[in-house]
Amino acid sequence: MTLHADVAELLAVAGIPGVDVDDAVADEHVRWSAYRRIVSVISSSPSRERDRAIVATILRDPVEMVAKSAVVALVDEIAMRTAGPAEFREWASGLLPEIDGIEGEGHREFIRRRIRDWLFHLSVQDGHVPTTAELAEVTDWMQRTLAEGSNSPAVLALLAESGRRKKTRNVAENRARSRELRPR
Repeated sequence: MTLHADVAELLAVAGIPGVDVDDAVADEHVRWSAYRRIVSVISSSPSRERDRAIVATILRDPVEMVAKSAVVALVDEIAMRTAGPAEFREWASGLLPEIDGIEGEGHREFIRRRIRDWLFHLSVQDGHVPTTAELAEVTDWMQRTLAEGSNSPAVLALLAESGRRKKTRNVAENRARSRELRPR
């Protein structure tokens, strides 16, 4: 398929009118914006059946950074909507054959790492308190995400003590302290 046909198909599948496909093909910024809209619509659907085909289509984009960014956006959206780590793991495993086809090793590894980060996040949300070694395995982005969003005193204490970046440690410490002072 051509890029024009791929973009037109994705817009049709998502039911998004009004995007000039010729403009999207000619300008990667317009295309990225279209992909973001597509990801938003697709991720809000209760059905996950089309996701692998959609990812495969997006990954045919000739600008690998645009394709990677769109797939990461989908991973983020699905992770935030999923019921837990098992459901997300199953969904993500269905995408791995498509992700493994990405030529650029850095882009491929970035997506795989984002999936691992979200699995970690979802397990923490599910009540798992990570060890220092487990925390060291996730990205700075995920550590900061947890420091800013976790409500677990144990997780915040771990991040305050063992977060990789000073900002992450400070955010976690401040949030843990503010939780201690809050009346119950």
